[in-house]
Amino acid sequence: MVNSCSRRALVSWLLGGCMMVLMLVACGGGNDYTPKPAAYLRIALPEKNYVQYDTTGLPFSFEYAKDAHIVWKKNTARDKWIDINYPSLNGVIFLSYKKIKGLDDLKGQVDTSYQLLKLHFDYASGMDENQFFAPGRHVSATTYSIKGQNVASTYQFWATDSVSHFLRGSLYLNCKPNNDSLAPLIDYLQQDVNHLLETLEWK
Repeated sequence: MVNSCSRRALVSWLLGGCMMVLMLVACGGGNDYTPKPAAYLRIALPEKNYVQYDTTGLPFSFEYAKDAHIVWKKNTARDKWIDINYPSLNGVIFLSYKKIKGLDDLKGQVDTSYQLLKLHFDYASGMDENQFFAPGRHVSATTYSIKGQNVASTYQFWATDSVSHFLRGSLYLNCKPNNDSLAPLIDYLQQDVNHLLETLEWK
């Protein structure tokens, strides 16, 4: 008959063996485990395909992505507001056009654009400013790429002929800012803004 000491030893041995088996199973039979780095969901982006937007009553024309939808928000003799919506990507490019008269009017529009840009400075970690010129089409533009994890608008611009036309644009995503994970989408839409400027023509 097994005494109490022998029983305790047997129980301890069995428990130790079970623990060893569980550890081997949990660790994949003794294989090393390397934690996987944090990753973001892959965003499926459509192939680039641009079409011309040239409609009566609009004092400029441009090319935009075929899968985007254009919505008019304001249409007066001096002001035209247009949204270029990307339903599948949850993004939008806001365009606001104003007919200008003289250098003072131009300076006022540039100042207003810069004040709107400054609204994002508190959340920005940096900003790249670039100039764009197309003398043959009388287009002079400045683009601002705004860096920062929580910046609401990552890309803005203004374009003018310095005489009659002034166009301001800003790119927004209709979601909570998380610009590290959204970087491929932001870059994709910024390319569309650049293409708009490259094909912009005044009437």
